[in-house]
Amino acid sequence: MLWGLRGTSGSNVGINAGQSAGQTIFHVHVHLIPRRNGDVENPRGGVRGVIPNKQSY
Repeated sequence: MLWGLRGTSGSNVGINAGQSAGQTIFHVHVHLIPRRNGDVENPRGGVRGVIPNKQSY
């Protein structure tokens, strides 16, 4: 269990650092997404995998 979150088996951390990486507001902005086995059909794609219609592009 990660960080005391019940049923959490993994996590994604997402950071866009710099304009060429997609950062649009220039301050520290971190996405920490708790993950659970089976929360999406295919977890490949990391942070984008949390939103199923954004997984493949």
